Amino acid sequence: MSHSTQPQDHPIKGILAMLLAVLMFSGMDAAMKTLTEHYSAMQITFFRAACAWPFIVVWLATTGRLQHLLQARWSLHVLRAVLGIVMLSSFIHAVSLLSLADTYSIFFAAPLIITLLSVWWLKDQVNSRQWAAIVVGLAAVIYMLKPSGDGLLSLGALMALISAVCYAISAITVRVLAKSDYAGNMVFWLMTMIGIGAGLLALPDWQPLQWVLWPYFLAIGITGAIGQVFITEAFRLAPPSVIAPFEYTALIWGLGFDILLWQVWPTASMLLGSAVIMLSGLYLIWQQQRR
Repeated sequence: MSHSTQPQDHPIKGILAMLLAVLMFSGMDAAMKTLTEHYSAMQITFFRAACAWPFIVVWLATTGRLQHLLQARWSLHVLRAVLGIVMLSSFIHAVSLLSLADTYSIFFAAPLIITLLSVWWLKDQVNSRQWAAIVVGLAAVIYMLKPSGDGLLSLGALMALISAVCYAISAITVRVLAKSDYAGNMVFWLMTMIGIGAGLLALPDWQPLQWVLWPYFLAIGITGAIGQVFITEAFRLAPPSVIAPFEYTALIWGLGFDILLWQVWPTASMLLGSAVIMLSGLYLIWQQQRR
């Protein structure tokens, strides 16, 4: 994500910003997974946006970005908000059924899907080796979609894949939006529209707030806002090909939270599938950087 102006690249700062953003988002995901025992996925999606919103407004106000808010391409902001609601609610549904590490492993298909979509939407060129990496990565995703029991498809894995597809489409729209809109606009309107949309959709199954859970709401707000700011800064400070590989550090944090909070250890099939998906994604990024 970047401003419409062309900033100077600072790769080390960009990488550090991405590492911090991934840590924050992983902490937020762990808090959201805890809340799935008490609230619907849509209500937690509302909490995700509403709890981060005040922190984002403070960030915009203190950095002098509020004056640009109405300079926006509204149709693309609405599209991103719809994608954001589906992405977040699907992801939350996935973590309620799977471990964080399992969910992340399937969600890591997003870079493969982004490459596929960029060929169709942005007319990017993809060579035969990149196509091979996409096929191998998606085959690993299909392998991970199968449940451990008798069913044909794991619902949790399917939700994670839907979330990854929505994330990929949203990432393409960011590349289009970045040509005309400021980064602060994208963050503010995404959180505002997700909060309103998810709040309305959550009303039929709304559960009263339990104040004993306030530390989790606060954690979602703080980690979500800091993560959003630093991932925006990461893409501003360095090219995507430099910082994108560091998104995969989420798996390390996911494994840590799974073991620490829920005593869930990774399976061999999860480690194998995630390794293939990550290697495919890293190869695509490397190929893109060479070009």
